[in-house]
Amino acid sequence: MRIEIWSDVVCPWCYLGKHRLEAALAEFPHADEVEVVWRSFQLDPSAPSTPVETVAEHLGRKYGGGADGGRQMIDRVEAVAAEEGMIWRHHESLRVGTVDAHRLLHAAGDLRGELKEALLRAYFVEAENVADHETLTRIATEAGLDEVVVKEVLTSDRYADEVEADIRQAVAYGASGVPFYVIDQKYGISGAQPVDTFRQVLDRAWADAHPAVEVVGGAEACGPDGCAI
Repeated sequence: MRIEIWSDVVCPWCYLGKHRLEAALAEFPHADEVEVVWRSFQLDPSAPSTPVETVAEHLGRKYGGGADGGRQMIDRVEAVAAEEGMIWRHHESLRVGTVDAHRLLHAAGDLRGELKEALLRAYFVEAENVADHETLTRIATEAGLDEVVVKEVLTSDRYADEVEADIRQAVAYGASGVPFYVIDQKYGISGAQPVDTFRQVLDRAWADAHPAVEVVGGAEACGPDGCAI
Protein backbone atom coordinates (compact mmCIF):
# COMPACT_ATOMS: atom_id res chain seq x y z
CA MET A 1 0.00 0.00 0.00
CA ARG A 2 1.25 3.47 -0.90
CA ILE A 3 0.16 6.61 0.93
CA GLU A 4 1.09 9.94 -0.63
CA ILE A 5 0.77 12.94 1.68
CA TRP A 6 0.72 16.55 0.53
CA SER A 7 1.52 18.91 3.38
CA ASP A 8 3.50 21.96 4.44
CA VAL A 9 5.95 22.19 7.32
CA VAL A 10 4.22 25.31 8.71
CA CYS A 11 0.71 23.81 8.62
CA PRO A 12 -0.65 22.91 12.08
CA TRP A 13 -3.28 20.53 10.75
CA CYS A 14 -0.60 18.77 8.73
CA TYR A 15 1.31 18.02 11.93
CA LEU A 16 -1.85 16.86 13.68
CA GLY A 17 -2.78 14.76 10.65
CA LYS A 18 0.66 13.14 10.65
CA HIS A 19 0.27 12.30 14.33
CA ARG A 20 -3.19 10.79 13.78
CA LEU A 21 -2.20 8.77 10.71
CA GLU A 22 0.76 7.32 12.61
CA ALA A 23 -1.62 6.33 15.42
CA ALA A 24 -3.86 4.60 12.87
CA LEU A 25 -0.90 2.80 11.31
CA ALA A 26 0.22 1.63 14.77
CA GLU A 27 -3.07 -0.32 14.95
CA PHE A 28 -2.98 -1.48 11.32
CA PRO A 29 -1.87 -5.14 11.01
CA HIS A 30 -0.23 -4.55 7.61
CA ALA A 31 1.70 -1.41 8.55
CA ASP A 32 5.02 -2.97 7.57
CA GLU A 33 3.73 -3.17 4.00
CA VAL A 34 2.77 0.50 3.82
CA GLU A 35 4.97 3.02 2.00
CA VAL A 36 4.50 6.65 3.04
CA VAL A 37 5.58 9.25 0.49
CA TRP A 38 5.78 12.92 1.49
CA ARG A 39 4.78 15.44 -1.18
CA SER A 40 5.34 19.19 -1.22
CA PHE A 41 2.72 21.90 -0.89
CA GLN A 42 3.05 25.60 -0.07
CA LEU A 43 0.22 27.13 1.92
CA ASP A 44 1.63 30.63 1.62
CA PRO A 45 3.92 31.01 -1.43
CA SER A 46 4.12 34.76 -0.80
CA ALA A 47 5.64 34.33 2.67
CA PRO A 48 9.11 35.93 2.90
CA SER A 49 12.37 34.05 3.36
CA THR A 50 13.33 36.60 6.01
CA PRO A 51 10.57 36.92 8.64
CA VAL A 52 9.00 40.27 9.40
CA GLU A 53 6.13 39.12 11.64
CA THR A 54 4.82 36.18 13.64
CA VAL A 55 2.04 33.94 12.41
CA ALA A 56 -0.24 35.48 15.05
CA GLU A 57 0.45 38.97 13.72
CA HIS A 58 -0.14 37.84 10.14
CA LEU A 59 -3.44 36.13 10.99
CA GLY A 60 -4.63 39.16 12.94
CA ARG A 61 -3.75 41.45 10.05
CA LYS A 62 -5.39 39.17 7.48
CA TYR A 63 -8.59 38.32 9.34
CA GLY A 64 -8.83 41.24 11.76
CA GLY A 65 -8.33 41.55 15.48
CA GLY A 66 -4.63 42.32 15.44
CA ALA A 67 -2.04 40.13 17.13
CA ASP A 68 -4.48 39.27 19.94
CA GLY A 69 -7.03 38.02 17.44
CA GLY A 70 -4.37 35.95 15.70
CA ARG A 71 -3.22 34.54 19.02
CA GLN A 72 -6.78 33.42 19.81
CA MET A 73 -6.88 31.48 16.53
CA ILE A 74 -3.60 29.82 17.39
CA ASP A 75 -4.74 29.07 20.94
CA ARG A 76 -7.57 26.97 19.54
CA VAL A 77 -5.35 24.73 17.42
CA GLU A 78 -2.74 24.52 20.20
CA ALA A 79 -5.51 23.25 22.50
CA VAL A 80 -6.37 20.50 20.01
CA ALA A 81 -2.71 19.54 19.80
CA ALA A 82 -2.41 19.49 23.60
CA GLU A 83 -5.34 17.06 23.82
CA GLU A 84 -3.22 14.67 21.76
CA GLY A 85 -0.08 15.18 23.86
CA MET A 86 1.58 17.68 21.52
CA ILE A 87 2.76 20.81 23.33
CA TRP A 88 3.48 23.60 20.85
CA ARG A 89 4.84 27.14 20.84
CA HIS A 90 2.99 28.05 17.66
CA HIS A 91 2.14 31.49 19.02
CA GLU A 92 5.87 32.25 18.63
CA SER A 93 6.10 30.82 15.10
CA LEU A 94 7.36 33.13 12.37
CA ARG A 95 5.66 33.59 9.02
CA VAL A 96 8.26 32.31 6.56
CA GLY A 97 8.45 30.66 3.16
CA THR A 98 9.01 26.91 2.96
CA VAL A 99 10.31 26.24 -0.54
CA ASP A 100 13.86 25.58 0.70
CA ALA A 101 12.59 23.17 3.34
CA HIS A 102 10.64 21.31 0.65
CA ARG A 103 13.66 21.17 -1.64
CA LEU A 104 15.64 19.59 1.19
CA LEU A 105 12.87 17.05 1.72
CA HIS A 106 13.23 15.99 -1.91
CA ALA A 107 16.98 15.65 -1.37
CA ALA A 108 16.46 13.50 1.73
CA GLY A 109 15.60 10.26 -0.07
CA ASP A 110 14.93 7.48 2.45
CA LEU A 111 15.36 10.00 5.27
CA ARG A 112 12.44 12.12 4.14
CA GLY A 113 10.18 10.92 6.94
CA GLU A 114 12.78 11.71 9.59
CA LEU A 115 13.42 15.16 8.13
CA LYS A 116 9.69 15.88 7.86
CA GLU A 117 9.20 15.20 11.55
CA ALA A 118 12.28 17.22 12.46
CA LEU A 119 11.09 20.24 10.48
CA LEU A 120 7.59 20.11 11.94
CA ARG A 121 8.95 19.78 15.44
CA ALA A 122 11.40 22.63 14.89
CA TYR A 123 8.62 24.94 13.73
CA PHE A 124 5.82 24.08 16.14
CA VAL A 125 7.62 22.87 19.26
CA GLU A 126 10.83 24.89 19.14
CA ALA A 127 9.46 27.93 17.24
CA GLU A 128 12.51 27.94 14.95
CA ASN A 129 12.89 29.75 11.64
CA VAL A 130 12.58 26.99 9.03
CA ALA A 131 13.56 29.37 6.22
CA ASP A 132 16.95 30.22 7.70
CA HIS A 133 19.71 28.30 5.95
CA GLU A 134 21.85 27.76 9.03
CA THR A 135 18.84 26.41 10.89
CA LEU A 136 17.86 24.20 7.97
CA THR A 137 21.40 22.87 7.68
CA ARG A 138 21.47 21.92 11.35
CA ILE A 139 18.04 20.28 11.25
CA ALA A 140 18.82 18.35 8.07
CA THR A 141 22.23 17.11 9.18
CA GLU A 142 20.86 16.05 12.56
CA ALA A 143 18.22 14.07 10.64
CA GLY A 144 21.03 12.26 8.82
CA LEU A 145 21.55 14.18 5.58
CA ASP A 146 25.05 14.81 4.33
CA GLU A 147 26.07 18.41 5.02
CA VAL A 148 27.69 18.76 1.60
CA VAL A 149 24.43 17.74 -0.10
CA VAL A 150 22.43 20.10 2.12
CA LYS A 151 24.64 23.07 1.25
CA GLU A 152 24.56 22.20 -2.45
CA VAL A 153 20.76 22.27 -2.37
CA LEU A 154 20.50 25.49 -0.38
CA THR A 155 22.94 27.38 -2.60
CA SER A 156 21.11 26.44 -5.79
CA ASP A 157 17.57 25.93 -7.09
CA ARG A 158 17.95 22.16 -7.09
CA TYR A 159 14.66 20.24 -6.66
CA ALA A 160 12.58 23.36 -7.30
CA ASP A 161 10.97 21.63 -10.29
CA GLU A 162 10.08 18.62 -8.14
CA VAL A 163 8.40 20.86 -5.58
CA GLU A 164 6.34 22.52 -8.31
CA ALA A 165 5.43 19.14 -9.80
CA ASP A 166 4.09 17.98 -6.43
CA ILE A 167 1.96 21.10 -6.14
CA ARG A 168 0.58 20.66 -9.66
CA GLN A 169 -0.32 17.05 -8.89
CA ALA A 170 -2.17 18.09 -5.75
CA VAL A 171 -4.20 20.58 -7.78
CA ALA A 172 -4.90 17.90 -10.39
CA TYR A 173 -6.27 15.65 -7.65
CA GLY A 174 -8.57 18.46 -6.57
CA ALA A 175 -6.80 19.37 -3.34
CA SER A 176 -7.65 22.90 -2.24
CA GLY A 177 -5.72 22.65 1.01
CA VAL A 178 -3.56 20.37 3.10
CA PRO A 179 -3.07 17.87 4.55
CA PHE A 180 -4.26 15.80 1.62
CA TYR A 181 -3.73 12.04 1.40
CA VAL A 182 -3.99 9.68 -1.57
CA ILE A 183 -3.92 5.93 -0.98
CA ASP A 184 -2.93 3.72 -3.89
CA GLN A 185 -3.96 6.52 -6.29
CA LYS A 186 -7.56 5.59 -5.52
CA TYR A 187 -8.68 7.01 -2.18
CA GLY A 188 -8.35 10.68 -1.31
CA ILE A 189 -8.59 11.97 2.25
CA SER A 190 -8.77 15.67 2.97
CA GLY A 191 -7.82 17.19 6.31
CA ALA A 192 -6.54 15.92 9.65
CA GLN A 193 -9.18 13.22 10.04
CA PRO A 194 -9.73 11.31 13.31
CA VAL A 195 -7.70 8.15 13.85
CA ASP A 196 -10.78 5.95 13.32
CA THR A 197 -11.41 7.49 9.90
CA PHE A 198 -7.84 6.85 8.80
CA ARG A 199 -8.09 3.28 10.04
CA GLN A 200 -11.36 2.64 8.18
CA VAL A 201 -9.89 3.89 4.91
CA LEU A 202 -6.72 1.85 5.43
CA ASP A 203 -8.79 -1.30 5.99
CA ARG A 204 -10.92 -0.60 2.93
CA ALA A 205 -7.95 0.11 0.69
CA TRP A 206 -6.19 -3.04 1.87
CA ALA A 207 -9.29 -5.17 1.28
CA ASP A 208 -9.70 -3.76 -2.23
CA ALA A 209 -6.07 -4.52 -3.06
CA HIS A 210 -6.19 -8.00 -1.47
CA PRO A 211 -9.67 -9.41 -2.13
CA ALA A 212 -10.58 -12.53 -0.21
CA VAL A 213 -11.46 -15.67 -2.17
CA GLU A 214 -15.04 -16.76 -1.62
CA VAL A 215 -15.17 -20.52 -1.13
CA VAL A 216 -18.30 -22.11 -2.55
CA GLY A 217 -19.49 -25.62 -1.87
CA GLY A 218 -18.34 -28.38 0.44
CA ALA A 219 -17.98 -31.45 -1.76
CA GLU A 220 -15.54 -34.26 -1.16
CA ALA A 221 -11.84 -33.35 -1.45
CA CYS A 222 -8.45 -34.67 -0.47
CA GLY A 223 -6.62 -33.02 2.42
CA PRO A 224 -3.23 -33.21 4.20
CA ASP A 225 -4.27 -36.45 5.90
CA GLY A 226 -5.15 -38.13 2.65
CA CYS A 227 -8.41 -38.86 0.89
CA ALA A 228 -11.52 -40.27 2.48
CA ILE A 229 -12.89 -42.96 0.14
